[in-house]
Amino acid sequence: MRLGSTRPIVVDVFAGAGGLSLGFEQAGFDVVAAIEYDPTHAMVHKYNFPDTEILCRDVRGITAADVYAAASRGASRMRAVRTTLDTIDVLIGGPSCQGFSSMGRRQDDDERNDLLMHFSRLVCEVRPRAFVLENVPGLLEPRFADFRNSVFKKLRNAGYHLTGTDKWVDASDFGVPQVRKRVLVFGSLESEIPELLPTPTVRKMTVRDAFDGLPEIEAYDDLLKTDSAALNAEDVRRRIGTTSAYAANLADISAVENLGRPRLWDHELLTNSLRTVHTPEIIKRFASTQPGSVEAISRFYRLSLDSPSRTLRAGTGRERGAHTSPRPIHPTLPRVITVREAARLHGYPDWFRMSGTNWHGHRQIGNSVPPPLAKAAGDLVIRSLGHRPRRLKAKRPLGDSLWLYVRPDEAANLVDARTAELPPMRIRKESKKKMAAQH
Repeated sequence: MRLGSTRPIVVDVFAGAGGLSLGFEQAGFDVVAAIEYDPTHAMVHKYNFPDTEILCRDVRGITAADVYAAASRGASRMRAVRTTLDTIDVLIGGPSCQGFSSMGRRQDDDERNDLLMHFSRLVCEVRPRAFVLENVPGLLEPRFADFRNSVFKKLRNAGYHLTGTDKWVDASDFGVPQVRKRVLVFGSLESEIPELLPTPTVRKMTVRDAFDGLPEIEAYDDLLKTDSAALNAEDVRRRIGTTSAYAANLADISAVENLGRPRLWDHELLTNSLRTVHTPEIIKRFASTQPGSVEAISRFYRLSLDSPSRTLRAGTGRERGAHTSPRPIHPTLPRVITVREAARLHGYPDWFRMSGTNWHGHRQIGNSVPPPLAKAAGDLVIRSLGHRPRRLKAKRPLGDSLWLYVRPDEAANLVDARTAELPPMRIRKESKKKMAAQH
């Protein structure tokens, strides 16, 4: 049956850590199910959205029946009633986009490009009332015209009215202190969803807005060996006393237009802040690099306090060599930024936690949709569907923090992943040479 709640139901495909999920939840949706094939990312989503049903599967093997079954389980858990769904309001997702990305080689035959086809397949099979597809601006390049037009034609033939198929938006126009251009395609079976436009009165958020109230991690030796530490009284006061409305929102100390589920969390704990140890030579180079410029040897960009950040990048997954992406240099300190600082630049609240390692944490942020941009999209969709969701007051606990530190094989067991569908390992070229030399 269809639920009578005023909170519509959404399923997140290619969920990752949950940027789209969080934004749509804040807009008033119940994210009842999420599909993510990497067990490490699935565990992060499970920690931050413990009531959401996680389906750790490769989307290429997912059917409409799988989606509805997972959504029904999540809805039953979230609403404390046994639920069988016959309609899903919205399907959202950002298929892996490296084949179209300017950061990559833009390969026409990149096998990840077909994930966009599988997203459209699921839309046609599940037949949600609406969908939102997120991707990189490279999707709009002339060389991909035939590919994207075939996807859009399939969706239109299924009865969906499309908007956003010919232009990109910039997250910095939607309250995110980061220049991040993305394509957001909206589809609806009922009526055309309006174009997503920035609010003209919103000023650009800056790195200063994002970092205000965060402590200097150098004061915490514990952060040399772990990613969390209990804040001293002065730093607790600094976080609570921030004068940045943006930072106050993320620190969960100000009232904002947010319909998300309130979380129970420790306001005196700093998380995702494992320190990176640099050599004296690197520290000297970083210190001499001017804000807003690139360090000559590492080619790392140094952030400027009074501008938005450049686009945060993700690096590559295990299946493509596990290469670390360049991390920006802190605007006032001679070091790269922490995962928590990157999360602030992306619009994640301080209660939201990524994996405990720097590689996983930065990758999860760089691969995700900034929640404020996702919320803007969710606001547009929820109005178009005619819903007026209620604000939730009851605070919900987060998941088990141990989930953020498990090995990939342990994570796979915890989320019932299928071994055949796990991300494959790819050995780097230098590793191959080393192995050859040893034999």
